[in-house]
Amino acid sequence: MTRRSLTGTRSRPTRAGDGPHGPWAGAAGRLRELAADVLSGLLAAAVALGVAEFVAGITGPLGSPVVAVGGAAIDMTPIPVKDFAIAHFGSHDKTALISGILVLLAVFAAVIGVLARRWLAAGLAALAVFGALGVSAALTRPAAAPADVLPTLAGVAVAAAALVILARAARGTGAPAPDTGVAGAILDGPTEGPPDKPRGGPLDGPPGAAGRPGPAPGRRRFLLAGAGAAVAAAAAGGIGDLLLRRVNVSAARARVRLPAAATTAPPVSSGTELQISGLSSFYTPNASFYRVDTDLVLPQVPPDQWTLRIGGMVGRPVELTFADLLRLPLTEADIMLVCVSNEVGGPYAGNARWLGASLPALLRRAGITRGADQVLSTSVDGMTISTPVSAVMDGRNALLAVGMNGQPLPVAHGFPARMLVPGLYGYTSATKWVTTLEVTTFAARRAYWTQRGYAAVAPIRTESRIDVPKPLAQVKAGRVPVAGVAWAPHRGIRAVQVSVNGGPWQAARLASADGIDTWRQWVWVWDATPGLHQLQVRATDGTGTTQTTRRTGVFPSGATGQDSVVVTVT
Repeated sequence: MTRRSLTGTRSRPTRAGDGPHGPWAGAAGRLRELAADVLSGLLAAAVALGVAEFVAGITGPLGSPVVAVGGAAIDMTPIPVKDFAIAHFGSHDKTALISGILVLLAVFAAVIGVLARRWLAAGLAALAVFGALGVSAALTRPAAAPADVLPTLAGVAVAAAALVILARAARGTGAPAPDTGVAGAILDGPTEGPPDKPRGGPLDGPPGAAGRPGPAPGRRRFLLAGAGAAVAAAAAGGIGDLLLRRVNVSAARARVRLPAAATTAPPVSSGTELQISGLSSFYTPNASFYRVDTDLVLPQVPPDQWTLRIGGMVGRPVELTFADLLRLPLTEADIMLVCVSNEVGGPYAGNARWLGASLPALLRRAGITRGADQVLSTSVDGMTISTPVSAVMDGRNALLAVGMNGQPLPVAHGFPARMLVPGLYGYTSATKWVTTLEVTTFAARRAYWTQRGYAAVAPIRTESRIDVPKPLAQVKAGRVPVAGVAWAPHRGIRAVQVSVNGGPWQAARLASADGIDTWRQWVWVWDATPGLHQLQVRATDGTGTTQTTRRTGVFPSGATGQDSVVVTVT
C-alpha cells in the first residue's frame, strides 16, 4: 500500500506502526520527557544555588552550600587523596574540588528531576536530602555560626517551588507536536504531519510567527517556566556575587602603612643571587609564593576588626588589636617557608623578607606557666596549628608577621597577621589569619593535622632542588650550568653536590649565605656529552647531615630523597 499527498504524488510506502503514534514517535516522546525531566532538575538546582548565593551575600560567604560542602569534603578526604590532589593539581586543587562537587550536584539534580515527574513527593524528598547535607556541612565548619544555614534553607525552599512548577509543566512535553523552531527542535525533534496532509497546510491549526505552527500548550508552559527559573537563578546568583564582593579587604589592606622596623635585616650581598636564567630568585615574589590551605574562599579580615588573644597556661592573658601590633617594636627577617606536602624537588617552598612582632616577646609578656609545651594557634577560619613552645622560645626569629617583601601581607598569605617559626613545616608553625594563641600541652590538645595522623613536631628536612636544566630538557653539548636551590632552615646549608648518571659526587659552587633560615642558590658547570643523562643533587646542612637516598612520601613528616632530572644532550 502506498499513500498520496494532496497533490496526488506517490509517497514512500507505509510501514507497520508508522505515523505520529507509532513506536518511533513513542521513543522520541519518551526521550523528550527524559530531557524535560533532567532539565527541570538542573534548573531547580540552579535556582537553589542562585538563591543560596544571594543569601550568602548577606549572611557571609561561609554559608554558601558549595563552600560548606567543599570544606567538609576537604576535612573528610583521606590523606593519600589530599596529597595526590596537591601534587597533581597544585594551586588549582580547590578549583578541581569545586568542579567535582558541581558535577555531582548536576547528576543528583538530574535524578531529582526524573523522580519529580513520576512521583513529586520523592523528588521533593531528594531535594530535602540535598538541603540536609548543606545544612549539616555548614554547621560542622570550625567557624560555623547559626546564620550559615540560612543560604541553604532559603535556596532549597525556593528550589522546591521551582521544581513543582517545572515538574508539572514538564508533564505536557512528551506528546508529539508540530515543529516549533529551535526551541521545539530541542524538546521535540523533527516531526511529520499526519498521513495524507502536507506540513504547514491549512489543517495544521493556527500558525505561529512567520506562518509556522506554535508550540503545544504543555511545551509552551515548560519553556516559559524553564526560562523563568533560569532568569531567577542567574539574577539571584549575580546579585549575590556583587554582595559578596563588598566583603573584601583589598581596599583596607591598601590603606595600611607599615612602620619602619626596629630591628632591620642585613642587606643581601650581590653574591647571594646567581645570575642564571631559570634559577629560582633569592626572594620569591608575593604573586608567585606557593599557597596551600583548606580554604575555598579566602578569609576577609578587616584590620580594624582583627584581634589576637593569648591565653591558656599563662599568667597574664594578652589581647592586641592590629593598631596595637603595629605600635610594637617590629623585626625584619629573611625566612623561607616549606609545605609538608612538598615532594622531593617540588614547588611548595618560598623565601621572603618578613616584618613582624617578636612572638617570644609576646609569650613572655603573657607569662608561660610551668608544664606548657605547645602553642595552639587558631585561624579566623577555625584551622588549628600546634607549635612546640621550645621552638618558639629557643632564640630563632619567630614572628607574628604583618609584612611580606615590603608590603602588607597579601590576603592569600594571612592578612592582617600570621605566625612564622623558622625551621618548621608550615602545618606546625605558619598559621595564616591567626586570631588566638593558646598555651597548652600536646597531651591536652591536638591540632587539625595531627588529628589526621601528621607528626606533632616536624622540622623541615634538608632538601635541594634542580631548577636548570628542566626535566626532559634538550641541551647542547659543552659547558652546561646545572643550578638550583637548597635549604635547611634553622641549620643552614654547608655543601651541595651533583652526580651524573650515578657517578662520583661533584661539589657545586654555593652562592653567598643570607643567614641560616633561607634557601641558598648553587651552580655546577657540567661538561655535557651527547646522549641521555640523569643529573642528581644532594645537600649537606650546617650540622653535617646529608640528604638520604631513601625515598619516602610527604606523610607524616615530610618527604625524603634526592632530586633528579633526565636531560638529552645533542
